[in-house]
Amino acid sequence: RWADLTPDEVDGRVTTRERTVIDCLRTLELDAALAVADSALRSGDLSADRLLAIAAAARGPGSVQCRRVAGLASPLAANPFESVLRSLAVEAGLRVRPQVPVYGTGFLGRPDLVDTDLRVVLEADSFTWHGSRPALRRDARRYNALVVHGWLVLRFAWEDVMHDQAYVRPV
Repeated sequence: RWADLTPDEVDGRVTTRERTVIDCLRTLELDAALAVADSALRSGDLSADRLLAIAAAARGPGSVQCRRVAGLASPLAANPFESVLRSLAVEAGLRVRPQVPVYGTGFLGRPDLVDTDLRVVLEADSFTWHGSRPALRRDARRYNALVVHGWLVLRFAWEDVMHDQAYVRPV
């Protein structure tokens, strides 16, 4: 892609981090754009306030998407897998937020994504983080506790979220 750049948008032979993030938010699909924005916030490359400000200042093609993605972005998303799942949930009409503490008769945990209005929990389950016997037991207990306390828990595998979004969307 080509764009006219100001001197303050260039760092050596590449665009600055801010310019790169805004260009990604402007041109990428929602899932990838949200993963980039979340990553920029999580790494500390940008503050949430700065991301919102530069998105608000964006003009031209893709500027509406810049503002939408900046408004959805969160440093609490643990990884791009969770960001992509969140983008699919948002497109489906859910109002999910990452890592919201959930309580029942006590603390039930901080699920990956939570829609508090609908009492829906979405979990992004990868084999890397959930593939051991202790992890399986811990997860099963936590998911059971959430269900007992009235939450709908939906678990999604990495392969489905990243490679079979047609399966994920209607769920």
